[in-house]
Amino acid sequence: MKFTLSWLKEHLETDEPVEKLADKLTMIGLEVENIEDKAKALKPFTIARVISAEQHPNADRLRVCMVDTGDGGAPVQVVCGAPNARTGLVSVFSAPGTFIPGKNITLGIGTIRGVESRGMLCSAPNCRSRRITTASWSCRPTRRLALLTPSGRASAIPCSKST
Repeated sequence: MKFTLSWLKEHLETDEPVEKLADKLTMIGLEVENIEDKAKALKPFTIARVISAEQHPNADRLRVCMVDTGDGGAPVQVVCGAPNARTGLVSVFSAPGTFIPGKNITLGIGTIRGVESRGMLCSAPNCRSRRITTASWSCRPTRRLALLTPSGRASAIPCSKST
């Protein structure tokens, strides 16, 4: 039987770490075969906002996007082939060095048709995630971005920043 830690904590009043809970469950006769941290695979991915999206100078179907990665640093340039890449888009961003499970690659800094790209705006299949809703991949300003937190609880953020 599979269940989430948040589900278990609905039925138990405890702040014990997951490893201790697994030991206790085993002691009472409930075998714990393994513990999966689904959030660990998504940790390198962040929520980012496209602050500008211009036509690529050397390609019809590519956009050169400046992306606010939310870390307080300077915007990052990303070459993107997604047809929905536009100013104001809220999407999932992966920086160089991130393993992209849907593509089975580790992302690096690259040059695409003569323009440097320092990351990737990801789709759900790229992340191999069902834990991030479809709204997050093409989020309109009137919607909210829905995510599941590492504890398994739903979280929502607005897609547009108030100015």
